[in-house]
Amino acid sequence: VPYKQRKRPLPVEKCKIHPTRHIELLCEECQIPICSKCTGTKEHRGHAFTDLELVFAEKCSLCHIEITKIRSYFEPTSQDLKKEIAGDVTETKKIMEGIRSSIKTEAEAVKKLVDAVTSDKIEQANKIEQSLLQTLNRQNQEIDYYINYLNDLIKTYYGYLSPSNIEQLTFALKSENLIIRPIPETSKPVPPIFTAGQYRKEDVAKLLGRITVPNTKPENRKIKPMETASTQMKLTEKQRKQDREKSDVKQTLSLSSSVTKVREYTVPGVDNVFHISLGKSGRLWASDKDGNLVQIDLQGNQLQKIQTSGEFEGYHTVTQDGDLIYTDRENKVINRITPDNTITGFIKTGDWAPLSIHSSHNHGDILVGMIKNREGKVTRYNKTGTEIQNIQRDNKGQVLYSYPQYITENINGDVCVSDWDKHAVVVVDKSGQHRFSYTGHGSRFYPYGICNDVLGHILVCDDISETVHLLDKDGQFLSLLLAEQQGVKYPYSVCVDDENNLWVGQGNTNTVTVYKYLQ
Repeated sequence: VPYKQRKRPLPVEKCKIHPTRHIELLCEECQIPICSKCTGTKEHRGHAFTDLELVFAEKCSLCHIEITKIRSYFEPTSQDLKKEIAGDVTETKKIMEGIRSSIKTEAEAVKKLVDAVTSDKIEQANKIEQSLLQTLNRQNQEIDYYINYLNDLIKTYYGYLSPSNIEQLTFALKSENLIIRPIPETSKPVPPIFTAGQYRKEDVAKLLGRITVPNTKPENRKIKPMETASTQMKLTEKQRKQDREKSDVKQTLSLSSSVTKVREYTVPGVDNVFHISLGKSGRLWASDKDGNLVQIDLQGNQLQKIQTSGEFEGYHTVTQDGDLIYTDRENKVINRITPDNTITGFIKTGDWAPLSIHSSHNHGDILVGMIKNREGKVTRYNKTGTEIQNIQRDNKGQVLYSYPQYITENINGDVCVSDWDKHAVVVVDKSGQHRFSYTGHGSRFYPYGICNDVLGHILVCDDISETVHLLDKDGQFLSLLLAEQQGVKYPYSVCVDDENNLWVGQGNTNTVTVYKYLQ
């Protein structure tokens, strides 16, 4: 047993009343530990006694149970709450940043309105000023004309002061032309008056909207009940056992010197096999380039058939719960088919069109390859469909994916994507950091179906060499696994089952062939 779960001996302790004796019994009525000699004293005479070792063992067992509860339920549940709180922190910051951005946008809009109104009012002031100045200029011009008239009149009078005859002077003084005209009338301008606007800070605040906190009682975070936790504990123990078994198998497996054909299936309802998903009880899902998705049993009988929008992609996968999920690129949604054949929308992918999908055998996460505007990305969801990671660019800002056509996850957590447009297998680690890109072995490379095995190998179909490339987990080429002599002409889809057999679907027939390549 683990050292911490060892059987603990009863501590040796002397009786306080009888120092030569050890405490070894529990008085059930007094609930105090005593020695065997104490049983005969008047304080304990007639009482019932229990072996203290049994009591101690029982109490130790209870402690172990409580420790197990803490480690299997209380501590993980608390850690889950911490993660949820951290997610809420991120979401809150995102929401508040959006509010700040909205406030700034409204402020800019109000500033533009203020600038527009200010411009209009200044234009109005300019026009009023122009009108007043035109009036004053006319008046000034009239006075100038009048002064010139007066100067001319003075000259005329000076001319009459030295007349050549008296008759001319008498006639001139009687002339109406020598009567002084009155001074022209002018008026003072009436300037406009500016009345300051009546506004307060509160009025401006109303223009910029307002932030309100809903008067809603905060919803308590959900804490899973102990029953669920105990069930998950049992499942975890089962998973650990399976992992130990897989580890034992892994230590004894190696590449075989030859590839052996084990069996073959014909899939009714499809013209070719561009992707394979293995379900529970050996049931197989296969799809062709025309969107036909068919499930068959081990005898090759068709169990169900679905029409989808899928084509040359790895667009379906079986989850840990045994459900089939598949991408619908036209409606930008991921659908789920439960064992009772009910189809429901599971995850909406927004503006991105989902192409490929893989349900992790390690932890149940769902990896989805998507495209938008000829650019690709990989999004990771948890089992409930909550987005937890986006992988799109490397640490230099370069786009990782163009057309993530097939996707899988290796035993070390690496995400392996078969990208047809980039002619490469693009591999990133579980944190999303680019590890390597495999671009073929000495010639052109058009990758299709991809999978991993228990040894961490990467197996990928190549349209050019019409075979399967076998790589190690670091992208080093090992061998071409299948050739035409093994009965495979156009391998387009691959997957490995729990018995480490390789399943291969072809592009020219509706046959799925199973091979043994590990020993």
